[in-house]
Amino acid sequence: MLDRSALAVVLVIGAGSLIAQQPQGTPASHKRASITVPFVGCRTDGQVGPMEAPKGASPSLSIAPKESQQLAYYSSEIGFGVLAPRGWYCFGTYGSGGERLFVSPQPVDTGNLSSDDWSGFLGPAIQLNHSYGGTSGRFMVAEIIARVFPAYKAFATDVMRELSPSDSFSFGPYPKDTVTYRSKTVVEYSTPAQTDGLATRYGLKKNDNPIDGVTILVEREPDVLLLAVRLPPGSTGLTSAVIHQVEREAERRPQPGADARRRSR
Repeated sequence: MLDRSALAVVLVIGAGSLIAQQPQGTPASHKRASITVPFVGCRTDGQVGPMEAPKGASPSLSIAPKESQQLAYYSSEIGFGVLAPRGWYCFGTYGSGGERLFVSPQPVDTGNLSSDDWSGFLGPAIQLNHSYGGTSGRFMVAEIIARVFPAYKAFATDVMRELSPSDSFSFGPYPKDTVTYRSKTVVEYSTPAQTDGLATRYGLKKNDNPIDGVTILVEREPDVLLLAVRLPPGSTGLTSAVIHQVEREAERRPQPGADARRRSR
């Protein structure tokens, strides 16, 4: 007989959209021995000016030995860091609405990131957005909550009152995204190739390869983390390690309550 705690409750919502409720707790696949990986500092620019790349110590992370030989830990002076293939380039931005970290095998076009003409990365890239729910970032927070965090719908509807009807949020997952609930506040997702979805809405352009990632609610406001990962075909086996590391970092942050509402700063 199967252990009930190991079962996932699966619901199909909309055409091609799969939502799975996974048991809470750290999956066995997340458990790894602590191994040191190289630290890579990333330059940052934003609201009060540029910041040089930090010089951090090589972190000890829970990761498989084979994966550790291919990955490094990239971080700017502020915000979360991410694992990415060694030898990639990185850059961060920040402002009143939140922070973003970009990691790419090609040099990041830093002059174009804040331009209205910038539409995202076309090729392999990793992007991590941290949007603040108590500032101008609340609009992105509310839009993501409307898509994948139904327990926090009240926050989204509260923010939506500030918008005109034509700018109202869409509730429910993107039709072709596959969405897996690790908990009420942690949602892993996958956007198929050549498809509009959660990842392509906020930084990566659709192409012939899928995009995987995770979105997480943290802090009391709440804030939203959105990770999008598209690795080269020969490196896709590293995707889960990248996702799980962000999940582990988020576990150390305060978690929002079920009655979270928007607060002004």
